[in-house]
Amino acid sequence: MEKRTLLAVVLSIVVISAFYFIQGVFFPPKQPNTVTEQSGEQQAAPTAIAEIPQAVDPGIISAEEALPEETPVSAGPSTEQRVTIDTGLASVVLTNVGGDVVSYKLREHSDQDDFVEMVLPGNTESHAFTIALGNINAQPINSFFNVTRISNYIIEFSRDFAISGSGNSSGSRVRLTKRYDFRPDEYMFELTITLDGGQTLSSLNFSGGGASGVAYTLGSAPQFGPHFTKLDQRYEYRRYYTFSNGKFKNEGDQSKVAKNSPMTISPGYTWGAVAGKYFTLIAVPLASQAEMVFSTRSEPGISDSSRLYMVRPAVNGSHTADVYRFYMGPKSQNALGVYDTAANSFKLRDLQLIKVANTSGFLGPLETLLKWLLVIFYKIIPNYGVAIILLTLLVKVVMFPLTKKGTESTLRMQTLSPKIKELQEKYKDNPQKMNAEMGALYKKEGYNPLSGCLPMLVQFPIFFAMYNLFNTHFDLRGAMFIPGWIPDLSLPESIWSFAPFQLPLLGWSNLRALPFIYVGSQLLYGKVTQTPDQKGNSQMKMMLYLMPVMFFFILYDVPSGLLVYWIMSNVLTLVQQLTINKYLAKKKGILAEAPAPAPVLVPPKKRKKR
Repeated sequence: MEKRTLLAVVLSIVVISAFYFIQGVFFPPKQPNTVTEQSGEQQAAPTAIAEIPQAVDPGIISAEEALPEETPVSAGPSTEQRVTIDTGLASVVLTNVGGDVVSYKLREHSDQDDFVEMVLPGNTESHAFTIALGNINAQPINSFFNVTRISNYIIEFSRDFAISGSGNSSGSRVRLTKRYDFRPDEYMFELTITLDGGQTLSSLNFSGGGASGVAYTLGSAPQFGPHFTKLDQRYEYRRYYTFSNGKFKNEGDQSKVAKNSPMTISPGYTWGAVAGKYFTLIAVPLASQAEMVFSTRSEPGISDSSRLYMVRPAVNGSHTADVYRFYMGPKSQNALGVYDTAANSFKLRDLQLIKVANTSGFLGPLETLLKWLLVIFYKIIPNYGVAIILLTLLVKVVMFPLTKKGTESTLRMQTLSPKIKELQEKYKDNPQKMNAEMGALYKKEGYNPLSGCLPMLVQFPIFFAMYNLFNTHFDLRGAMFIPGWIPDLSLPESIWSFAPFQLPLLGWSNLRALPFIYVGSQLLYGKVTQTPDQKGNSQMKMMLYLMPVMFFFILYDVPSGLLVYWIMSNVLTLVQQLTINKYLAKKKGILAEAPAPAPVLVPPKKRKKR
């Protein structure tokens, strides 16, 4: 660079810096008002401004330092400014400290006494959509940004920073701009990250975090709500998904992402997601140039963190403008499905975000059918507890022919039991001969030994699909069945809480009624279905009493919707069994009372006379 050009750049920076310094001291700008939009109307309210107790330490963004610190070139705001935007579905609070989101509450979904928070705080306030010049180990920028309100739903943060390092002149700078574009009645918003080095930088390549070859890293909040005690993969979990080349992939859960070894997804994907039981964060880059990184790096005050990073590779030039779209909301088919039909303000189509809500593996189609039936029953009677009972009743009616056939097969097996025991005793020293003779006996009697197992085998997939449906179906969250007893079918019910005291070893702090009702129904069901040959069997007696007690401890803290299904299933199966037993006893009595048919006398044929 020529001396005259260098001198002109330095003098320009000095003049601009002096101008902003004089303006900031003698003509301070008026603080902008916090604006809250509700139903598309703008309402002015006093801005909540809190001064930072200490100034940000100055530094210089360097292409060689491991953990660079930013030095604003111009004198921007000296205090924090916050802006609240209400999209109707979400209440968003943004701060000019880094231009980050500090709160994103879902207004239609509750968490205890508040709304569900998608920027879950730890010991300190969490920040989402932070920018660090470098990789995921670089320190996010926390300078005060200038705030520009473009419209009711669009806000822009910008700031100039000085750059130093090999290959950069003393006047090198870069302008960082973060533009948020929210939409009314949308869970999705758009974030544009712009880095502009003007004529002072030849490339955007920073070494923050100890690695070069990176322009910036965009990071999510360390965790999203609702509040949880721990991620036990049963009542709450975090799973990581990607969608690339038309294929949906489950990248694993917390156990697959080590705290010190993040999972990196190479560019080429369409979108990636961090999903919980009921809510999800999905990142959709318009140009898939950035790597996606899933991280569980710990955060003070948060037992299990789940971060999503977008790592933008170095740019061979002085300017880049990258557009990202983020979905932060419920993991429900209704909310996610609009991005397949263009029924959204972004006019997105066939994005397949709905796959995040359909994660049941090979039982997915069966679960979808059961969910569809459950919603139909709910439309008829708007109570999901009643809908679960009706769905259980329908399943039992459909399964009745198989259940009846299985019972008949069991009784048939009882009649053949003496002959089978005889063969077993006769050929106990020759297993092959015994199996051949038993096969011949089954063939002669027209009996299929598998016919009794078939109904049970068919019901297993239905049970597992029901379990997953009642455990993860979003509409069951907050759905009341019986006021005062079962207020939320997605949670365990409670008739008495003795917290904070907990039962030793078990850790229970609530007395629940449904698990006891389940044990009673299971014991009664086992008594009725017990066959005569099982009554004298000590092993069968142990199973009759041991299994319900064991499941009592397993199912004590499951969602109440699942126990409602299981209890009703036991009751209806019990009624079915009594009906079938009565039918078979009546049928057997009729056959026993029927008179033996009179022998048919055939007169001898007359011999023809010769």
